Amino acid sequence: MTGGWVSTYPDDVKAIAAAGHDLGNHSENHKQMSQLSAEECQKEIQSVHDRVKELTGQEMCLFRPPYGDYNDTLIEAAEALHYYTIQWNCDSLDWKNLGVEPMIQRTTKNLHPGDILLFHNNSQYITQALPAIIESIQSQGYQIVPISELVLSQPYWIDHTGMQHAGIQRRAGGK
Repeated sequence: MTGGWVSTYPDDVKAIAAAGHDLGNHSENHKQMSQLSAEECQKEIQSVHDRVKELTGQEMCLFRPPYGDYNDTLIEAAEALHYYTIQWNCDSLDWKNLGVEPMIQRTTKNLHPGDILLFHNNSQYITQALPAIIESIQSQGYQIVPISELVLSQPYWIDHTGMQHAGIQRRAGGK
């Protein structure tokens, strides 16, 4: 949820929370977060957090940086606010408005356990494509779960693809 979306659709924010879905922070102004100072990153995150908490009574802990753009400054700023920074590994490309079928194909082929699919709520084709995407995912034996069920708590390490792994990272040579 961006700040503008929260302000424009407060009843939808409440409905999403009431339905038991994870609430995710996407920054106040959808800026390229790697270009901001730690203080600016925290302001971008905290302002949305405060409004969502006021509307729902819930504390958010999931942050997806706009454009997938992040650096160590952002990750550390988010962690200081008790947020997990989340990425995705399959972009539906819904933002390119390529049509329903390309979106379905892109998000339902070559799935793996733990995949995180990226969609946007303002996509021209999302409402048409989503039922077929959900049906295909489930017919392949996968279960759709809240992202909070995929996030590992400490200790964990992140590989070069962005995937979390439980435990402590082992270096080559066992060191």
